Amino acid sequence: GHGVMPTTVCSVGELLDMGYVVAGDTVTSTVKIENTSTLTLPFSVQLESLSPTRDRDRQKIPSFLTSSVQRTEIVGTQNYSGFSVFSISPTEGKIEAGKSQDFVVTFSPDHESLYYSDCLKVLFFGEQTAHKIHLKGAARDHPMFVEGGVPLDVPVESLAVTSPVASQKALERGPQEAVRSLLLLLEYMEGSAEPARAELTVGAMQSPLLAARKAVEFSLDNAPELQRAGFALDGARGTLERGQLKRIGVSWVPPADLQTSDPPLVSALLTVKGDITESYRVLFMARVVSAS
Repeated sequence: GHGVMPTTVCSVGELLDMGYVVAGDTVTSTVKIENTSTLTLPFSVQLESLSPTRDRDRQKIPSFLTSSVQRTEIVGTQNYSGFSVFSISPTEGKIEAGKSQDFVVTFSPDHESLYYSDCLKVLFFGEQTAHKIHLKGAARDHPMFVEGGVPLDVPVESLAVTSPVASQKALERGPQEAVRSLLLLLEYMEGSAEPARAELTVGAMQSPLLAARKAVEFSLDNAPELQRAGFALDGARGTLERGQLKRIGVSWVPPADLQTSDPPLVSALLTVKGDITESYRVLFMARVVSAS
């Protein structure tokens, strides 16, 4: 007889990012797995959020009490409705030798959250894990988003539904009340001719759930203080049509009078105007690192 190993090629790596969608909308992505072996491979698909041992696995210290380095949770925010955030089709079948199979991943968030995540496993012969793909996505109630840097909030949310009154009060506080904080850490290599670089991305979503409205505008203020600390901005303000992305580039070269024991930390306000006005507190931190 001949012992043959099942070999396959997957069209995505270890992560499938579904990106930003409007809460209540649905997007899909296709994962293709090709059977490059001479065997017919029976497959089944599992989602970590539907694991029969998930309740037992959750009897641990809550992740918001542990540091970001220690967090190992795979399943993130779940829908209020009880329906799965991510779904896969088909869930079982066979891939003939030399053929391929398309798996359709559906992302259907029902409320705003930046931390939807799950894990997809493709098993052969009911027990051999052939592919493990982490799924992630984000949903917003409004057509604009900002990403980049290190988020300074906790990637775990309460299941309590925020009341419309509380949401309205948050909006009434005005655009100067930051809705989220981001940390941009720039590390300059000592003696380098190249500045340290980082960037933020501002996006405007396109969705049939959104009425066609004016473009999204953004601006990052506090330029004089940033310049004094050695930071330079590229594309600090602009306008976005629906479906567009624009990047704000940040570079840093240490000023001549920099005290290495006191690295610069400058705060700036990023204002984004769409159907509402939102502000993000951006913390710019820079330091010099040695090449060794």
